Amino acid sequence: MTSISYVQQQHITRLCVRCGLLLMQYGAESAVVVDLCKRLGLALGMNSVECSLNFNAITLTTICDERCITTTRDTINQSINVNLLVQIQQIVNKTEALTDNDNDKLKPELTERTTLAFDELDKTVYPTWLVAVFVGASCAAFAYLNGGSWSITAVTFIAGMVAMLTRIYLSKHHFNPFIAVIVTAFIASLIGSTTYYFDIGNNADIAVASSVLLLVPSFPLINSFSDILKGYVNIGIGRAVFTYMLTLSACVGIVMALGLLRIQHWGF
Repeated sequence: MTSISYVQQQHITRLCVRCGLLLMQYGAESAVVVDLCKRLGLALGMNSVECSLNFNAITLTTICDERCITTTRDTINQSINVNLLVQIQQIVNKTEALTDNDNDKLKPELTERTTLAFDELDKTVYPTWLVAVFVGASCAAFAYLNGGSWSITAVTFIAGMVAMLTRIYLSKHHFNPFIAVIVTAFIASLIGSTTYYFDIGNNADIAVASSVLLLVPSFPLINSFSDILKGYVNIGIGRAVFTYMLTLSACVGIVMALGLLRIQHWGF
């Protein structure tokens, strides 16, 4: 078997870091990030791959032929994209399959092929208007299932749709995520609270509660608990604090809207 050059090892290290960054940015749990990075590096010919995660950074070390390369990269949180996570896992699986079939981990062609696969990742997302419509429909469905009249359901649909459009707009313009959540919750609650102000429907509380459901950080919260239970305590606590701050920001936006409209009592 031929040995891997230092340049080739650098290329593989960058590829493993790229894999880990994409997984972290789009919502993968820590155990999946570490596992896929290690599997990719070993499939491409490394003797050992070590990966350490922080809330906003990844540190990765590759060892080959008594050479050691360590690199650290910052990561930026993006929206959840399960489709992208599945594509990355498929790339790693295919790389391992090619390695087993060829019985040669040291071919530069395999690294180039894997790099090309990462370059061709399908990052397309649903149109903004379609996402907003379905988010509004889900909030409206929750309002209807909780006993809201058709007028309450309609107001909730509008509130959820407008709130989602607002959140997407603020995210695309790189607003602070906490500020984006406060503004989104404020707008959703403001529209939902019109049921109080104009005496619409049978239960205005349902409209206000249902309009802000899109801000519930369920996916990150589940990931944080999963990380803690699997031993990644630091990043798990970081993710948990981040989700709690998002929830607090949503509460601030709701209170601001109710205070502006001088609604003294709200709740079931």
